[in-house]
Amino acid sequence: MQQMGLEFPRIIIAALRGGSGKTVLSVGIINAWKNLGKTVAPFKKGPDYIDAGWLSLAAGRPCYNLDSFLLKAEDNLQSFLSHSLNSDFAVIEGNRGLYDGIDREGSTSTAELAKLLKSPVLLCVDCTKITRTMAAMISGCLQFDPDVMIAGVILNRVAGVRHENKLRDSIEHYCGIPVLGAIPKLDEKYFPERHLGLVPTLEHGWASESISAIAEIAVRHLNLDTIAKIARGAPKLQPVKQSRQSKIPLQISSSRNGRLAPRIGIVRDSAFQFYYPENIEALASAGGEVLFVSPLTDQTLPELDALYIGGGFPETHAQQLAENTNFSRKLKSLADNGLPVYAECGGLMYLGDELVLDGKPYSMAGIFPLVFDFYKRPQGHGYTVAKVVAENPYYEIGMEIKGHEFHYSRVSKWKGSEKDLVFNMKRGVGISKDKDGILYKNVFATYTHVHAVGTPEWAQALVHNAILYKHSKSVS
Repeated sequence: MQQMGLEFPRIIIAALRGGSGKTVLSVGIINAWKNLGKTVAPFKKGPDYIDAGWLSLAAGRPCYNLDSFLLKAEDNLQSFLSHSLNSDFAVIEGNRGLYDGIDREGSTSTAELAKLLKSPVLLCVDCTKITRTMAAMISGCLQFDPDVMIAGVILNRVAGVRHENKLRDSIEHYCGIPVLGAIPKLDEKYFPERHLGLVPTLEHGWASESISAIAEIAVRHLNLDTIAKIARGAPKLQPVKQSRQSKIPLQISSSRNGRLAPRIGIVRDSAFQFYYPENIEALASAGGEVLFVSPLTDQTLPELDALYIGGGFPETHAQQLAENTNFSRKLKSLADNGLPVYAECGGLMYLGDELVLDGKPYSMAGIFPLVFDFYKRPQGHGYTVAKVVAENPYYEIGMEIKGHEFHYSRVSKWKGSEKDLVFNMKRGVGISKDKDGILYKNVFATYTHVHAVGTPEWAQALVHNAILYKHSKSVS
């Protein structure tokens, strides 16, 4: 039981815009502190899997997402409190610019999260081809919302000592806050980018080497002692009354039902790796026995009562997925016989007929009559709001579900009809003509990703369907 007014040393790494180097900076600080024997709790603001994967690897523990669109304020605060308890520091990486959000008020911005968590903010600024003007930009951030505790600045992509000195002198003179370090331009080989962000860690064979390299740069170029002092100076936080409609799972626990627990398979490998830790934990908390499978390496599926296929980049593994026909045929057979399957984005693509890359088709599981083409620009990107308009095993008609989508694919061929889709998209793109959520028996697939804390019905429904399926096998 938490006591009143506990100390949670913490900082938020924010920026003036996306692409300023927040992830590299956050990874460096986290891993540098970890190497000093400190326990660091990593968090990522917003619906992001790739950055969160790097932060998790740097810290050696799960990274949790905090999101003021997908989660209620009390759930964000409770998640932070529960997952940073007993850590030496918490590092929260923001997203986009400090004040950027989906509305004029910035209700979903990093700044609003900083105020909710009462956290000091460090601004990471890209200093490419700029000197004194940077002081004006930072001054504007300081005045824009005085309730945001901007405690210091870190210069990134500095051209040299002369450039750094000009920036440091201008910022400290005009803004009255310290410059806590200056990182030079780095060799891009350490953090190659793809799809608006860093390459997923599971696709990056030398991820640990990259993290070690950036941690050494953090030690060399940042004032880590002062940053630690700022983090320790964060105000105490009070416990929060948790929302009745959601529950923050603390860890994967063994099932209450022992051997009778339904077995929930989760497809996790370098093709399918986009999962919130809370989603996996929620399945276990709801009574499921979680195990991991892979269509890249497994020739068949084990005995399962349900399957969860998250997002990822199946297109980068299309040939390998197409060649493993033993796995895909087994999955289709199970789906034909009623296995509950829930798939998001990359999982949706895998359950279709084909992925077409540069004009070449690659056969997938063939559960849905869908063919996907790929484009250089995102075909869906951002938060979603879906209204449930058709019967399905997972959501009640009339529900509104908040989620997010990010995909370069689009359905190019489909033998179905929009009226057969389960979701009306009030916000977002979906599968076709503002509709999303395709259903076949107990298989449901959608471009929309959900967060288990923001949508607690999801895990409960998947486990419930797994129990029904398990029972049907025992009586058949």
